[in-house]
Amino acid sequence: MKPILFGPSYSVYVRIVKIVLAEKGVDHDQVAFDVFDHNDWPADWPQRQPFGLVPAFEHDGFRLYETRAITRYIDEAFDGPALQPDSPQARARMEQVISVLDGQGYWPMVRKIFVQRVERARDGMTDEAVIAAALPKAERCLAALRQLLGERPYLAGADFSLADAHAAPMFHYFLETPEGQGLLGMQPRLADWWARIAARRSVLATYVGPEVT
Repeated sequence: MKPILFGPSYSVYVRIVKIVLAEKGVDHDQVAFDVFDHNDWPADWPQRQPFGLVPAFEHDGFRLYETRAITRYIDEAFDGPALQPDSPQARARMEQVISVLDGQGYWPMVRKIFVQRVERARDGMTDEAVIAAALPKAERCLAALRQLLGERPYLAGADFSLADAHAAPMFHYFLETPEGQGLLGMQPRLADWWARIAARRSVLATYVGPEVT
């Protein structure tokens, strides 16, 4: 049976899974709904995702939630190019990058700067103090990612990996803000990496604009 992805395409974390599915060439179905509207949730959503977050995933009766678990399963369960490096060191680097993105990048870059500058601005409700407080954290995250990237073309080595897929939706939203553009401009090597990622077919094909969770 085709795997099923649950969650809205505007979600950063749903889109991470969609990028991985695209990279692997996996045909799938998607059950999209507004995660912010409980009335729009599938009836069994609390059983599929006990925390009310997205995404969730099902394949041949096997259910998963948490993006990192889902993307690793997809990479290992389906044919297509491997999205995890062979060496223990490179896999550890991939995990490190994903942890940095989740723990240090997503909230300041997306939930604070992007949401305030783009989403809240639609209603004239931008809180500049929230943006100002998030900027040093976003800057520190980009500097760490630049250091982890080193001289390699991709975040975990010579090839596109789950780390790059994890980063792409966060960067896409962040770079819709002038603050994101300015901070990335201070990291030319990271900007070169982003130019490669942004032109990738899986990243282009999965972009929708901008509401986030």
